[in-house]
Amino acid sequence: MKKILVVDDSQTSLEMLKKEVQEHYDIRPYYAKNYKETLKLLNEHQGKFHASLLNLSLVDVAPLELVELTNSYEIPSVVILESDDKEIKELLLDKNIINVIFKNDTVSMKFAILDISRTLKNYDTTIMIVDDSKIYRNILKNSLKKIKLNIVEAEDGDEALQLLRSDQHQISLILTDYEMPNTNGLELTFKLREKYTKDSLGIIAISAVEDQNVISKFLKLGANDFINKRFTHNEIVTRVNSNLELLDLFARIKEMANKDFLTGAYNRRYFFEAGNSIYAKNTRKELPMAVAMLDIDKFKNINDTYGHDIGDIAIKEVKKILDKNLRVSDLMARFGGEEFCILLEDISLEHVEMLFEKIRKKFEQNVIKVESKFISYSVSIGIYFGLSKSLEDMIRLSDEALYDAKESGRNQIKIKL
Repeated sequence: MKKILVVDDSQTSLEMLKKEVQEHYDIRPYYAKNYKETLKLLNEHQGKFHASLLNLSLVDVAPLELVELTNSYEIPSVVILESDDKEIKELLLDKNIINVIFKNDTVSMKFAILDISRTLKNYDTTIMIVDDSKIYRNILKNSLKKIKLNIVEAEDGDEALQLLRSDQHQISLILTDYEMPNTNGLELTFKLREKYTKDSLGIIAISAVEDQNVISKFLKLGANDFINKRFTHNEIVTRVNSNLELLDLFARIKEMANKDFLTGAYNRRYFFEAGNSIYAKNTRKELPMAVAMLDIDKFKNINDTYGHDIGDIAIKEVKKILDKNLRVSDLMARFGGEEFCILLEDISLEHVEMLFEKIRKKFEQNVIKVESKFISYSVSIGIYFGLSKSLEDMIRLSDEALYDAKESGRNQIKIKL
């Protein structure tokens, strides 16, 4: 969990902030009401805060002294001002400031938390700067490192494509110049959009060219945004952060579409989308696969005896146990109700049997404690191993094996070949 330092002498603001942070963010805040408490916290934590929120109206310290203090620990800060003080804003320009907000209402506090949240995400976000000018790369790098982004550099489009192909970095966003030797910015954008969609890899074009045709070409080819090279620090930071937030939003929407709300497991729709690709690959190579259907035994009794809330907990427990025992490469989805489907490739029949016997025993031994209740249940598992005429047919055969396991007394595994 990432840590933030909050310095504010207003109890009302602190309570508002606590509520906002606890409800929406996985952040651990540390609070100080004056300069002395701030120093104490920085010493105790050796300055290891990921970001800070500073109210510059503290009575026991000059406004810039507080900023200088957090800057000395390289902590990026959102600054709160009581009013639009142009003189202080001017003095803050060369400091490590994420944003300056005015302390007037709840909305401004929410914006401050959003700025902090984005900065915390930036610690785990990598972007690429593509420009043949080292001077411009450094200007961009210096601005964007202040908001804690990880940065990869390329001198032209060819090097950028090579770095992406190497797959060493999880690049979220590319900032590309227009005029470069070898592959220019337009050509790079075209080549990137042949492989990456706008919601999976962001592209911001940057150029000193003011020709509207060039700008429109970039946008038509799939650039997410365009910035003139005469940008200010605030403009580049705001544009980059805004584009990263949009990419995160796209990712969240995708995840919501692909995942089951209750358990967080993939849903049936995604299983077929990803599973058919895996099936096609293994069919070409004539490699056998396994499809397993797993179902909670006598699940209706759990719901009838303990209620649907406990039934939901039992279903979530299935996901937890499967997560702990399956490989990262195994595709697992909740098919509906208490039924889960797992697709496994690159595995022998012997290992399939061993794996699912281990999983069956885990359920047999597992006890869920809910308040004063202790609940246990078993599962039945049906497996098809081989290569049938389609993924749907493999699922049908594993479902038949599951039916056999249920009919034979439950809490067991049946395999079809």
